[in-house]
Amino acid sequence: MNQANIESTGKLTFRGSRDALLQRAVEEPDLTWRVLSTLNAFRLLIAATLLVLFFAGGEPRLFGDRVPNLFTASASAYLVFAVFFGIAIRQRWPALTFQAVTHLLVDISAVAVLMYTSGGVASGLGGVLVVFIGAASLVLPAQVPAILAAIATFAILGEELFAQISGFGTNYPAAGLLGAIIFAVTLGVRPLARRIQMSEALARQRGVDLKNLSELNEYIVQHLRESIVVIDSDDRIRLSNGSAARLLGASGSISGRQLAETSKPLAEYVKRWRGDKTLSSHPEITVVTNGNSARITAHLAPLGKNEQRDGPALVFLEDASLMNERVQQSKLASLGRLSASIAHEIRNPVGAMSHAAQLLGESAGLTEDDKRLTEIIQTHSSRVSHIIDNVLQLSRRESSRPERFVLKPWLLDFAQEFTRTLELQEGEMTVVDIPDDIKVRMDPSHLRQVLWNICDNAVKYASETGGILVELHGGPNDGPGRPFLEIRDHGLGVNPASAEKIFEPFFTERSGGTGLGLYISRELCELNHATLLYLDRAGGGSIFRIVFSDPDRWEPQDDI
Repeated sequence: MNQANIESTGKLTFRGSRDALLQRAVEEPDLTWRVLSTLNAFRLLIAATLLVLFFAGGEPRLFGDRVPNLFTASASAYLVFAVFFGIAIRQRWPALTFQAVTHLLVDISAVAVLMYTSGGVASGLGGVLVVFIGAASLVLPAQVPAILAAIATFAILGEELFAQISGFGTNYPAAGLLGAIIFAVTLGVRPLARRIQMSEALARQRGVDLKNLSELNEYIVQHLRESIVVIDSDDRIRLSNGSAARLLGASGSISGRQLAETSKPLAEYVKRWRGDKTLSSHPEITVVTNGNSARITAHLAPLGKNEQRDGPALVFLEDASLMNERVQQSKLASLGRLSASIAHEIRNPVGAMSHAAQLLGESAGLTEDDKRLTEIIQTHSSRVSHIIDNVLQLSRRESSRPERFVLKPWLLDFAQEFTRTLELQEGEMTVVDIPDDIKVRMDPSHLRQVLWNICDNAVKYASETGGILVELHGGPNDGPGRPFLEIRDHGLGVNPASAEKIFEPFFTERSGGTGLGLYISRELCELNHATLLYLDRAGGGSIFRIVFSDPDRWEPQDDI
């Protein structure tokens, strides 16, 4: 298994094989440094304890009673050496092997002197060397501990010989036995040392493998086409990828945030989903991102074997416009066949009406009102023909012809034409709060058809409530800065249960409707890189929002 690493460039790189990593782990001196640090702490404890026992104890003293001055001097020097050794270990200088050998030589010398001043082998201080040399055997090459064990044995025997020369009592058998114990421990620890090193290397490799797996998982998550968000039981985002953050309209990473801070509609639905067991375990919902500039579809899936809703959950997010484009391909094919089959039948009667209206308008006996009526017939006959062309274009997915224009004067002309055609009273259609400098990029004929469909629906539904009030409001979006246009009315609004279906082809709740108006309107918007959204209006009524594409982004020659 190779070690994977995600660098700052986001690329996945590989470093070495498993065997090479294992070999490096065995050779790395971390274990040796830890052993040296532990031994030095033991060294400090021994030196400090001996000094405390010497000065705190009474006559006769437990240690140092044979040569008190030499004992205090050697114990103090041993303590000072231990302090310096601690600093050297922390700095990791000089080299590891040099430090280890130097420490053990100082230990052998100091213990031999302390044994001499405290009664020789009978003092028991020589047993400390078993600990030091045995521990060194865990980390040093095999020949070094053996040499140090021999030096320690000669030092112990030499201490006994010097004590005999000085006239003190000796115990050569005990000294020889202590030396034999040191050799036995040194040789016996070597297999254990190798096993410890291999265990350390294996643990290190497992850590590398886990790090590889974690980095690989992170790489896969971040480069998934799907946008995912993982939330815990407190609805806090624990994991996400960049595409999810972009879909939710958030800047930067959203991991660690509360879901409500990123998407309040999604957080509210998750809360209802957790509390209402009747809702689907894998629901699909549509929410509007911050700024109301895009639609996303969320799929919720509880995590865990029992799929408990009060635990963590995985949320898949999809761009509804992209998903809708894929799903609607079959519907577009059906619409294309339908439009092709009825186009000829519609064109003939519309052409006949237009020709008859033209002939009627040339009659000399018409009044001004009659002439106005013939003009309306001709205007809307041409409009119907144009709508047929748009439907056919929609089914073939042909390119639109977007233009960049100032929105406000265009809307004023549209409002005047719409008011005259539908004979609305003054004030029933208004253009409000449209900045003079707002420019949009869209095919004007497509925008006219979209607005006519929506405004015509608003007038028809509002007339059922007894009052018509249609407002055209627009400006720059707070989020991405894309311009938008809203058509607001005070009608009955849309049934929440049907809000997700109103843009589907052939869906209608009104008798006599075709169910194509809003569908064609949204498709025409998407042809121009715009988005058509439906929003509930506080106090009753509806809001249809058109979020235009960035007018500075798309060039005139771009095919849409």
